[in-house]
Amino acid sequence: MPRDTMTDKRDYYEVLGVGRSATADEIRRSYRNLARQYHPDVNRQDGAEERFKEINEAYEVLSDGDRRAAYDRFGHAANGMGGRAGDPYGFGGAGSPFGDLFESFFGTAGAGRRRAAPARGTDLQVTVDISFEEAIFGAEKDIDLVRFEACEACHGTRMRDGQTPPRCTTCGGSGEVRRVQQTILGQFMTSTPCSTCGGEGTMITDPCPTCRGRGRVSRSRTLTVTIPAGIDENGTLRLQGQGEASAHGGAAGNLYVKVRIAPHSLFTRNHKTIQSQVGINVAQAALGDELEIPTIDGPVEFKLPAGTQSGQQFRLRGRGAPDLHGGERGDQIVTVHVITPRDLTDEQRDLFEQLAATMGSEVTQQPAHRSFFDKVKDALGV
Repeated sequence: MPRDTMTDKRDYYEVLGVGRSATADEIRRSYRNLARQYHPDVNRQDGAEERFKEINEAYEVLSDGDRRAAYDRFGHAANGMGGRAGDPYGFGGAGSPFGDLFESFFGTAGAGRRRAAPARGTDLQVTVDISFEEAIFGAEKDIDLVRFEACEACHGTRMRDGQTPPRCTTCGGSGEVRRVQQTILGQFMTSTPCSTCGGEGTMITDPCPTCRGRGRVSRSRTLTVTIPAGIDENGTLRLQGQGEASAHGGAAGNLYVKVRIAPHSLFTRNHKTIQSQVGINVAQAALGDELEIPTIDGPVEFKLPAGTQSGQQFRLRGRGAPDLHGGERGDQIVTVHVITPRDLTDEQRDLFEQLAATMGSEVTQQPAHRSFFDKVKDALGV
């Protein structure tokens, strides 16, 4: 096969067994097949390891558009054709399909790997008590809490007068220490958190005297929280960034405000529906009447139809709770109860007796409740 007489290297296309017009997908497929075939863990024959290195070197060049173009023009004389330091098999090379896999197993850190962002501050939760009316119409409530906040003296840097902490001399500010390990597959670079700076990448050489180098202090605060109209029992509001400050310069946590609604003497609630009870006498039920019904907005006039039965329900449109997300307001369901008098005056008793005489004394038979299976039996004639 053709070799470069200056470097004694085989042609990369020949190494991968593809033509010079091969597409990126064809190069990738050929590389994967050859890599599996000559992997040192699979192929124990003499020369397999060197062949495996050669395959990876060829793929690292031909899988990169710029490097492939340079190779096509100048051959092995083009710059940057060799494998990378600490990566003799090309696993961590640009475009290598095994790069992410080996990083997950061995913790391999590429040259551009960044230190993890500092942890966010702790979230806090408080409970606020509101009235039934405040849940319906919304309100503003003051809440008291104690939380860690960024130190005003050092602005959270933990250094005196807000100085910038110097980089850790052990890890050079990366927050991790890298080590090269020798394995059966060659040398691999692993990284562990720096024990000197705890993975932060900085050193607190002159701590702030106010916070003693912690970067935050405990403060008591009173916050005004807006309760939206229509919030339900156990509803929770999230106030972003109102939790505790981060101990390491990250974003502040969130504050969660849980709502607890006091019961009402007249109304109950089921999401957007408000429910209430109204008592009427026998005459009102039989003859009908003009009633004044309590609602959360105040009393409204309601025409009770004649012949109303005890337990009958009526709907008052738009008298319920607002929709928390901006939809239509709910309704109020009024349940009517006919109250039978216990103590009658002589006149009332005489009138009821006259009414009873005109209505008769026969008992009206009401059908018993029948189950679904009873109805099926009737239909089948069983």
